[in-house]
Amino acid sequence: MCETRAVLGLLCETDPRWAVAAANDVGRILVDHAHCEMKAASNALALSTRCVDFPNVLDGLVALAEEELTHFRQVLAELRRRNLALGPPEEDWYAAELRRRSSKARERHDKAEFVITDRLVVGALIEARSCERFKLLRDYLKDQDPSLSAFYGELLASEARHYRTFLDMALEVSGDAAYVEQRHQAIAQIEESVVRSLSSAPTIHG
Repeated sequence: MCETRAVLGLLCETDPRWAVAAANDVGRILVDHAHCEMKAASNALALSTRCVDFPNVLDGLVALAEEELTHFRQVLAELRRRNLALGPPEEDWYAAELRRRSSKARERHDKAEFVITDRLVVGALIEARSCERFKLLRDYLKDQDPSLSAFYGELLASEARHYRTFLDMALEVSGDAAYVEQRHQAIAQIEESVVRSLSSAPTIHG
């Protein structure tokens, strides 16, 4: 297992063909990336409404939403610098399928904290996958598009930090480190299965 995967808790690497497709259609990548940041902010705010009994988690989710909106503005600026329009969002099948399969596979449905914990662990793994892909973009575009390579190099550290933040929040909500680790391992296996079924389309989670 490579160092990046080990740090991020991912069980498989992205198909190398994805980086090639992404580098050949950076306009589509940037448009999809902008929408991903907007969706991430919206998801954090939506999840925060479930966490009113956990003040630290509530504050953390609001801070995440604010940072995701900052990233959204940064991607918009990059689009405008390249004279590209935002355009409509594409379906993020990866994120939707990961949430669907994780929910279906959850054994404990009775208490809200278990539902919230799973949502936070799913969020962590989505951030981890984004981080891995930002690193691939940074490395692949280093010679082809140095400014965009640097842009993704700056963002990937935030995604790695968000991965850890989501897991810390999951632990605070559940209060059970063993349960969080169990769900992390189970959902990571689901994430691996979802990633292996992707088509390597030039979108952030394609």
